[in-house]
Amino acid sequence: MISMSPIAVVKNIRKEVEDDNWGDVVSVIELDSAYSEEALFEIENFSHAEIYFYFHLVEEIKIETGARYPRNNKEWPKVGIFAQRGKNRPNRLGATTVKILKREGRQLFVQGLDAVDGTPVIDIKPVMKEFLPREDVKQPAWATELMRNYWKTNGD
Repeated sequence: MISMSPIAVVKNIRKEVEDDNWGDVVSVIELDSAYSEEALFEIENFSHAEIYFYFHLVEEIKIETGARYPRNNKEWPKVGIFAQRGKNRPNRLGATTVKILKREGRQLFVQGLDAVDGTPVIDIKPVMKEFLPREDVKQPAWATELMRNYWKTNGD
């Protein structure tokens, strides 16, 4: 058994889960009162961070353990839950790379976090280029199509 407690909570204007248009979303990740602002010292010297969070709105009955059509689109291939980034995962764990805007005390302001208001944050890690893939990243065509509007902004 693994036991974790949230370290922070997401605050933003998105109240409902949506599939697209996350590019303009600015979120505040507010540390739990168990953590002092020292836990975030110097994170603003990084351009990006990885945010690990819990899909708290996914009901147990909607958890997928096998294969499914991404976004229920039968024009795309049926793929295993671990071969996609859907929210209905067995452990309901989400991960997103965000742009760091600023830090104020126990609050980290970020752009491009695809988590709704009230989402529990499990961990925050700065992005270091040495941890990025050293080879070209490849993906199937359906994934590119699925993501076409995901990071869309008002300016797009």
